[in-house]
Amino acid sequence: MSRVVVVTGASSGIGRAAAREFAGRGDRLVLAARSAESLAEVRHECRQVGAEVRDVPTDVTEPGALDALAATTVAEFGRIDVWLHTAAVMAYGRFEEVPVEVFEQVVRTDLLGAAGAARVALRHFRSARRGTLILTGSVLGHVTAPYLSGYVTSKWGLHGLSRVLRQESRDLPGVHVCLITPGSVDTPVYQRAANYAGRFGRPPLPIATPERVARAIVACADRPRREISVGRFNLLMRVGFTTLPGLYDRLVGPLMRLCGLTDRPVAPTEGVVFRPHPADEAVRGGWLPDLPGLVRSIGGTAASAGAAARRGLRQRFGSRPTDAATVAPGGSGHERPQLR
Repeated sequence: MSRVVVVTGASSGIGRAAAREFAGRGDRLVLAARSAESLAEVRHECRQVGAEVRDVPTDVTEPGALDALAATTVAEFGRIDVWLHTAAVMAYGRFEEVPVEVFEQVVRTDLLGAAGAARVALRHFRSARRGTLILTGSVLGHVTAPYLSGYVTSKWGLHGLSRVLRQESRDLPGVHVCLITPGSVDTPVYQRAANYAGRFGRPPLPIATPERVARAIVACADRPRREISVGRFNLLMRVGFTTLPGLYDRLVGPLMRLCGLTDRPVAPTEGVVFRPHPADEAVRGGWLPDLPGLVRSIGGTAASAGAAARRGLRQRFGSRPTDAATVAPGGSGHERPQLR
C-alpha cells in the first residue's frame, strides 16, 4: 500500500532527492518549499515515474503555514503516514560578523521550522496513533566547526529536540521519531549560503551524494530507526570531539579554513536565507562528478560512434553500384558476378 508522504524542503538537495526516491516507490507525495517555480519542477520529475503528487508553496517560518500544509495533505489524501523535514539554510562567518537578523533567521528556519513541522506532524500521528517523523540533522549536531555558528546551534538543538520527542511518544508504539545525520553532502546549500567569511564555502571531504542520503531516508521510513548516520568520517569526528577536545579545537579551525572554504572571494551576501533563488535549486551542488550522467554520456557517445562505424562499413562494402555486365541474363542482380 502506498504511503502519504509530506516533504518540506523539497525544492533542492536532500529533500528533492528524497522526493524522487519516494516517488519511485509509488508513494503519494505532498511537496513543500518556498519557491513555487522549483516545486513545479520537482512535481513534474515525480509524476514522470507515475507518482501522485501535490505541491504546496510553504515557508516553514511563516505562522500557520505548516498547519495549512497538513490540512491540504489530509484534504487531498485523507492522512499523513510520513513527514520528512529537510528545509535548511546556512550562513558562513565569524559569529560577531554575521548580522543578527541573518543568524536569527538561520535558527528560525533550521531549528524552529523543524520544531513547527514536528509539532504539526505529531498532532496528526497522535490522533491516528501511527506515523513516522523524519528530521534531517547533521554531524554538526554532534560536533562543532567555526564560521557556522547559526547552523551548528540549530543542529545541536534539533538533536536535543528529537531525543525529547522520542521520550514523549513512548506511549505510542506506532509513532516513530527518526533523525538522519549526514556529514558533507553534494548539495547547493554551500553556494547558496549567506556569507560573511569572504570566501565561498564548500563541503569538506569525504562527500556523500544526496541520492545516498535519500536512500537512507526511505529505508528509515520503511523500518524506522532512532538515528541513521550517513558519512564515513562521522563517527571518527564524534570520537575526536568527545575524547580529545583540546586537540580537536586546535585542529578544527585550520582544517575548516583549508577544507571547508574555497579560495573564491565573495562579497557579503544574505544568500537564500530570507528568500529563495529558484535558478540555483537542484539536487546536486556540483562538488562531485555526476557518475550516472557520465555513464549515460559515455554510453550515448559509444552508441553514436558505433552507429557511425556501421554506416561507414555499409557504405564501403555493402552498397557498391551494381555492374550490369556482371549480371547474368534474366538474373535478378543477386547472383554472383560472372568471371571473365
